[in-house]
Amino acid sequence: MAGATAAAARLEHRVTGIQTLCRAGQDADALRTGFLYRLRRIMPVDAAFFATVDPVTLLFTSAVAEEPLGSVTPLFLENEFGRRDVNKFAALAETAPAVSSLDRATHGDRASSARYREVMAPLGLGDELRAALVVGHRCWGVLCLHREDAPAGFSAEELELVRRLAPHLAGGLRRAVTGGAFGAPPSVSPAEGPPPGIVVLDDGLALVSMNPEAEEWLADLADHRWPGSGELPVPLHAAAARLILAERADPAVCPPPTAVRLRGRSGRWLSLHASRLPDPSGPRIGIVIQAVPPAELGSMLLSAYGLTEAQLRVAALILKGRSTREIVSELHISGNTVQEHLTAIFDKFGVRSRRELVAAVLAGSGPRG
Repeated sequence: MAGATAAAARLEHRVTGIQTLCRAGQDADALRTGFLYRLRRIMPVDAAFFATVDPVTLLFTSAVAEEPLGSVTPLFLENEFGRRDVNKFAALAETAPAVSSLDRATHGDRASSARYREVMAPLGLGDELRAALVVGHRCWGVLCLHREDAPAGFSAEELELVRRLAPHLAGGLRRAVTGGAFGAPPSVSPAEGPPPGIVVLDDGLALVSMNPEAEEWLADLADHRWPGSGELPVPLHAAAARLILAERADPAVCPPPTAVRLRGRSGRWLSLHASRLPDPSGPRIGIVIQAVPPAELGSMLLSAYGLTEAQLRVAALILKGRSTREIVSELHISGNTVQEHLTAIFDKFGVRSRRELVAAVLAGSGPRG
């Protein structure tokens, strides 16, 4: 009995340490590294995949795949964005809790999953634990934990542990993605920067050409060594792969592609959109890179502050310049309710007026805490 009590105390101490890490305001890379290091002190993990995502499109904006997962990125993207399978991240993001395992989803029949047959089994991997990192009704990242191929997979206790930790990791990731971990505000407005750039790829996702403006935008990405590094940056890979898969997939499985939005190292927000380019020499994909329009950025940053759905509706109308009377009429709520929502919104943003709220959102600043 004493041994069990001590073990439970050690577990809670380590869980508390992970929760504290998630509140520390670290960037996404440091958060990932620290989280996985501490998690492995609690449960065995043979390989892990971690990605930040655009909370609107759920396309990857950055990703790290531990070996042996790095060699199967194209197969992984094809399965994730263009085929039916269990535990898709988009589906998990809409469920509660947003955590499941392959063994649980397939009732122990791993081979019924195309991802297991075509991606994991050839690598010697078995059960897979997936988590959509959701906070405030938005998904800011995804986590995939793998075990070597063996009859026993992740236990119910391990699933419950990840379910406990996932919201804390999501909160830390939200702060990192939206700017809480950048420290000082960017030296330029998020809307400033070079004119739109374009990158042209072939259907094998090899570089065909890009203009100088694209090079300038790409220098703001975390993996800016491309094309010299040989690895296509994850946001470009995700946008291009989604386009290719949408062209040949059932629209119900893979909807038409939309823009991927992410924050660069400078603090500016970038938008990437892939489309098909006619070319007599063969199939081409054009990816336009440009600044995110302030109107689009506003909705993303509002959700980053953990506003309720009612507060989001009020804040969105404030950004459109609506008066209290107009908000009352449009939302069919009382003036007192509008003021209550305004007070809560101002508190969360640390501002005292509508003008300051608009300025904070247009400046592209993320949550402070």
